[in-house]
Amino acid sequence: MSAATGSDTGGGRGQGGCGPGGGKGHDDLRARLTPLQYEVTQCGGTEPPFRNEYWDEHRDGIYVDVVDGTPLFSSRDKFDSGTGWPSFTRPLADEAVTLHGDRSHGMRRTEVRAARSGAHLGHVFPDGPPPTGLRYCMNSAALRFVPLEELEREGYGEYRRLFGAAEGAGGQGAAGQGVDGQRPGAKQP
Repeated sequence: MSAATGSDTGGGRGQGGCGPGGGKGHDDLRARLTPLQYEVTQCGGTEPPFRNEYWDEHRDGIYVDVVDGTPLFSSRDKFDSGTGWPSFTRPLADEAVTLHGDRSHGMRRTEVRAARSGAHLGHVFPDGPPPTGLRYCMNSAALRFVPLEELEREGYGEYRRLFGAAEGAGGQGAAGQGVDGQRPGAKQP
């Protein structure tokens, strides 16, 4: 499991290139991402609940990292958490995400980042449904949805198996508790 690879922090990625500047790589990201996508993925921001693109998305497909296109979550593992953010029981693969302690906003939470791009995705809480008991509460702005019918065309054809004969197979996701086994108190990404 790619758990708690970072130390407890003040939260998010607020120190790393969020203000003016940020270097050439951040200039490229600023040009490709919307201001909200940049704020969420690079600065550890949070989009408003119930006013985001995927909280109420019900089609079959996968969710990929908006920064680099890495497959992260499947609609098969998505559930309605009542929080207003897209929530999943697990990532497609443990290696797709990393978990980091987050003590921002007076809370103790576990931040979820995309392993390859380092993008802030949201937080994971130990109050989800079976089979994992986890709630990966993600920001829509950190994700791009690829519908089932477009998987092949977009280069994600290998993920069609999740929706075909392997009914209910789902991904092989992470399981575990929050930072130091503590139950986070707020339902926020």
